[in-house]
Amino acid sequence: MKTKNCILIFTRNLKLGKVKTRLAKTIGDEKALEIYQFLVQKTKEISDQVQVKKRVYYDQSIPENDFWNSEDYQKFLQKGTDLGSRMYQAFLQAFQSDFEKVIIIGSDLYDLTPKIISEAFQELDKSDVVIGPAEDGGYYLLGMKVLHPPIFKNKNWGTDSVRKETLADLKEKKVFLLEELNDVDIFEDIQDHPAFQHFLKDL
Repeated sequence: MKTKNCILIFTRNLKLGKVKTRLAKTIGDEKALEIYQFLVQKTKEISDQVQVKKRVYYDQSIPENDFWNSEDYQKFLQKGTDLGSRMYQAFLQAFQSDFEKVIIIGSDLYDLTPKIISEAFQELDKSDVVIGPAEDGGYYLLGMKVLHPPIFKNKNWGTDSVRKETLADLKEKKVFLLEELNDVDIFEDIQDHPAFQHFLKDL
């Protein structure tokens, strides 16, 4: 597949007690791990349908065998001291590989669709940066054509100020905002969502 577009997928290794820790405070580590695995598999289903180059970035180690097939997904290890520096390094690596449009997503968003990802790549024809705003004040998707280092620095990652601070860094750039979605961090994010009810029925 010849394409100058690349999607970066940040994911965590599937380890008990190490994923969705805020969610686990309500439903326990085992259920939180089950739900995270469900979300990661959903992310793969979505990204499988987008015809771009794909890179998966693990937080701890690169597994020998997992459901990200090596033919379609290059695998890397996240590098950096915080989320911002890890994203910066991943974007830098992609642009050094001569990709022209690069988008990053996480792996905890059930409502993301291939259409939204495709729209993000298309909007980069007209915009400098594309952001998918999350309901919690952060973002679920970030896309660009050249690296903008300031947006990866001096942020309180995981707080509701991230998107506002990011947009302030980009006030001289043309930014397109996608539709707002809700990523899964806490129990309230899933308690009324139909896709998660089978995980919750025996709680």
